[in-house]
Amino acid sequence: MISIRYCCLLLLSFIAFQTSAAETPRLWAERVADATMQAHPEAWSMRKSDGDYRWAYTQGLVLLGFQRLANLEGDERYAAYAKAYVDHYVDADGNIATLELDHFNIDSINSGKLLFMLDEQAGDDRRYQSALTQLRHQLEWHPRTSEGVFWHKLKYPWQVWLDGLYMAAPFYAQYDQQYNQSKNTDDILQQFRVSYKQLLDANTGLLFHGWDESRIQAWANPETGRSPGFWSRALGWYAMALVDTYEYLEDPKAQKELQAFIVPLFNAIARYQDKSSGLWYQVIDQGSRQGNYLEASSSAMFIYSFAKAHRLGLLNDDFRNKADQAWLGMKTHLIEFDPKSGHVILKNVCRSAGLGGHPYRDGSYHYYVNETDRVENDAHGVGALLLALVELATPASR
Repeated sequence: MISIRYCCLLLLSFIAFQTSAAETPRLWAERVADATMQAHPEAWSMRKSDGDYRWAYTQGLVLLGFQRLANLEGDERYAAYAKAYVDHYVDADGNIATLELDHFNIDSINSGKLLFMLDEQAGDDRRYQSALTQLRHQLEWHPRTSEGVFWHKLKYPWQVWLDGLYMAAPFYAQYDQQYNQSKNTDDILQQFRVSYKQLLDANTGLLFHGWDESRIQAWANPETGRSPGFWSRALGWYAMALVDTYEYLEDPKAQKELQAFIVPLFNAIARYQDKSSGLWYQVIDQGSRQGNYLEASSSAMFIYSFAKAHRLGLLNDDFRNKADQAWLGMKTHLIEFDPKSGHVILKNVCRSAGLGGHPYRDGSYHYYVNETDRVENDAHGVGALLLALVELATPASR
């Protein structure tokens, strides 16, 4: 005879299973988007990490997730939220307020990814296409290394950072596909050929954060020009750049060349996934070292990249499983949700990291794990998480 206690346990287990089953990535994407809209009723009011309001890559990261969620859900609220940000900065003639083209800042390109969908919907209105043309014009004149890779910024001469590949390469590829009959495919691939070659560490299979072709910077190895360490978010930017750019390449040979970078790099990243949490550390290869921490934005970027590479048929089911495991780890360790208020708190986000500048950033381990840059709900983390959740919820047939 079945005891009452046993029946109660079965009932509780069933309820727990049903609750867990309902906690889908799609639902969580809505929660993150709704919480973001609640915290920032106007999308332009999301500040950059330096506290400024301007056309910026971080807002572009968050709002690209909104656009993709809108496409997945068919919910115009999310599309309208992203559009309002663009319309705050882009005037009727397509001029982008606060954009300073002569600064040649590669970060400025990222929010331009929002313009493609708006231009497609605009009909005869050339406003968004004009803005796209301005950003493409920046790339036309953007300074490059001797092998043709865009500098990170004019004020960082001869330097290539992994971050910059995400800012520009997918935009360049999408623009080239939609407006230029894919005439610049080789130049787009060159961005990855050179950056991968110059930043690859043969021992780990990982990529260093930055490379200074001039070897002038104090952080640069005098022989290789490479920075000293492996920053997880830099690798996350690069991983997302690879899969996003791949999606806009039409030439199978070009796709195959990019896949030859994706497979070994993603395998290397997977080797450093923390076994107990499913997440990745701020300094990816030194998880056991004092001061290191499980970092949210990079973990979300790897979830996105693994899941998308799997959906595109570039990687096997093991990578989708790793993405699912990492998402479970994020829910368990890094996310707090209040169902009454709708607030979502994303913990352990690195607010900012770079190389050089003032005060000087030396790329050392101790620089990357500085506690003052460990924050909650920073746009780097929220944007990456939203993109990851939408990707996890995207059917493989799409």
